[in-house]
Amino acid sequence: NPQSAIRNLKSARPQSAIIAASLFILFTTQVAAAATGAWSPQASGTMAWLRAVHFVDEQHGWAAGSKGTILSTTDGGRTWRTLARPTEDALRDVFFSDTETGWLVCERSLYALARMEEARSYLLKTVDGGATWTRVEVTGADAGVVLTRVVFADARRGWALGEMGALYATQDAGATWMRQRVPTQRLLLGASFLDASQGWLVGAGATILQTSDGGTLWRGASVVAEDATRLNAVSFIDARRGWAVGAGGTVLSTANGGRTWLRQQSSTADDLSDVKFFDAAEGWAVGANGTVIHTADGGATWTQVPSGTRHPLERLSFATRARGWAVGFGGTIIAYTPSVTTPPRMKT
Repeated sequence: NPQSAIRNLKSARPQSAIIAASLFILFTTQVAAAATGAWSPQASGTMAWLRAVHFVDEQHGWAAGSKGTILSTTDGGRTWRTLARPTEDALRDVFFSDTETGWLVCERSLYALARMEEARSYLLKTVDGGATWTRVEVTGADAGVVLTRVVFADARRGWALGEMGALYATQDAGATWMRQRVPTQRLLLGASFLDASQGWLVGAGATILQTSDGGTLWRGASVVAEDATRLNAVSFIDARRGWAVGAGGTVLSTANGGRTWLRQQSSTADDLSDVKFFDAAEGWAVGANGTVIHTADGGATWTQVPSGTRHPLERLSFATRARGWAVGFGGTIIAYTPSVTTPPRMKT
């Protein structure tokens, strides 16, 4: 380690000191390289507008988008395979609990409805990694509701959310869904659940809701902001620390479980569509115009990072701190991997 290398430097003979110094520089260079990375494009094989991406580990992931397009990878995105379309309807979200069990949020066009009583939105479920899908009705009598997201806290407990404050919960792995009461009629767009009890929702009009009992009771939050900003996504690392992102480069943070929120300077005016934090220090957000921003100090400072695209980025998924993906318009998929630095060659 570095301290041992320094002790060796102090006690070494001149020639040995040169070798020890070279080893120390090599060690610190490798540590620095491991802590940095870069975003690069992956070939998706489609021009579809990809609205969502979800990885369950570093190898297995899915992306979904317009006209029923769904892609899968089993090698971390080096190759993406187009699966048979389970529907021609737009896919708004994808979520997998494991490599076999997954969900799609589907939205029908108004012009595709044979009658107004038909549901605008429904879910599709797979138990074989996406080879086959089964339709699941969620909205019931609320036929006109458009769903935007689906998220599961564990194998059995999940939520689907969308327009007009619509929120549906399941406790039996999606066999049945019940609407939960929330104190808003706003469009709900993002969700973050730590477990089956603690969760947060965000949406239009700077809407932020919090539950500590799985959704039996939802409470609103106080937002320190100039206007009723549309919030698109939220990420919590524990019961107290969380971040939300939205229109106009908005980044909000809370340190008290979501009761109050403060605005952070994001370094961009582009709309932000998704956010992911690993701990109290490091986080990422993506958005319009290929925007990718990163923080290593909890959002005190945000830095724009080259993404390799100008297309809007819709969704973000990290399998580990060092492996992430974002998707967007025109079949765009970009992947984050650690930079590989070739160590300097020592002369002999």
